[in-house]
Amino acid sequence: MTEILREIGMIARALDSISNIEFKEYDLTKGQYLYLVRIYENPGIIQEKLSDMIKVDRTTVSRALKKLQVNGFIEKKADKTNKKINKLFPTVKGENTYHFIKREHDYSNTVALEGFSEEEMEIISNLLQRVRKNIEKDWDFVKKGNKRNY
Repeated sequence: MTEILREIGMIARALDSISNIEFKEYDLTKGQYLYLVRIYENPGIIQEKLSDMIKVDRTTVSRALKKLQVNGFIEKKADKTNKKINKLFPTVKGENTYHFIKREHDYSNTVALEGFSEEEMEIISNLLQRVRKNIEKDWDFVKKGNKRNY
């Protein structure tokens, strides 16, 4: 069987390492840029949805959000109808930083797909989405306290 998950893991770790190094000057560490990007692209998102979107547990999200808030990248605003719900928004600093992150993302995407035809890019995108959907089923299952049989 092809070790596709090893390849995906190596790609993800390499890109994450690059990002952590390059984003250090912006006071973003350990993948915090992922949260900032999702908040910028989904203003008003709540923590639970963010957790589902990024596929990490609530405690991890909570720690990252606290650091982003302390460093002035995001702000929490209470929902108008339910004060227990905090909605997340980028600050001006967060918005400005997002544009730098987006340029890095576009550059990395171009480098990663160098030499691929448009058709190949479409194929790999579709196949990776299928892989993600398959994994999401297990992620949801395990997140609810279940154990997989293997």
